[in-house]
Amino acid sequence: MRIVGVIIAIWLLIGVVAVAQRGYFGGGEQNCAKAGTIAVTVVAGPLNYAGANPKVKCELPQPSS
Repeated sequence: MRIVGVIIAIWLLIGVVAVAQRGYFGGGEQNCAKAGTIAVTVVAGPLNYAGANPKVKCELPQPSS
């Protein structure tokens, strides 16, 4: 089981590196689409280097006036 944990940690670390290389951690607008894109990019891990470029589109409901 320990090897599985190490493999998962390495997988996620590769995803974090991909997020940093794409500049998603930089300043700018913070919204659910950006947070979702960061999350799925991290989970995709090494697949990012095999051509995957996951994106998330979402809109939060606006409060009524």
